[in-house]
Amino acid sequence: MLTSFTPESLRRMTTAELLAVFQTLPAPSLAEMHGEYAAELLRQPSWPDEIGGRLAVNNPLLPGRWLCKAFRPVNESEGRGYNSFRHAGRVVQRFPMQTLIAPSRYDGRPAYTLVYRAFHSLCGDIHMVDEVRRAGEGVYLGIGTWGFSDRQRQKPLPFLLTGPAAPYRGDIGRSRSFSLAQEVPGLR
Repeated sequence: MLTSFTPESLRRMTTAELLAVFQTLPAPSLAEMHGEYAAELLRQPSWPDEIGGRLAVNNPLLPGRWLCKAFRPVNESEGRGYNSFRHAGRVVQRFPMQTLIAPSRYDGRPAYTLVYRAFHSLCGDIHMVDEVRRAGEGVYLGIGTWGFSDRQRQKPLPFLLTGPAAPYRGDIGRSRSFSLAQEVPGLR
């Protein structure tokens, strides 16, 4: 029997609890993830991660205040996406990503996976990869990672997505050559 979680219940959990819940959840399909999903950080693993995370997504200079992640399926095996921020009084799209269903780095089960390295951006430069699973109707639990070593990319950085709240605005970004297997360990 699948348990459904609300945004409020996820907001109360520690990082360890969120990771344990994540490992029980199903992956949404590529087709399901279509549109803009309101985004927020959940509890981070340590106070430095909490401060760093808040500064990264609520910085009035760059990138601005994080509003959402957005996705669209491209075909049956991959999709595209971006993040939106409020910056200088307007909404801007930043940090494009490729999406696919791939084995989770935490349990090897399928996860909706966001690979930023596919495009030129700061998130691609730091090897950011997010994994998303469905926690309830219109509620998605994400675990973000970044780093330059496998060890760095094991630290779970939880976030919440709800929606879709708006349509996908359009593709952004300039693609780059990269190795998907180097970014997503389960594909090795």
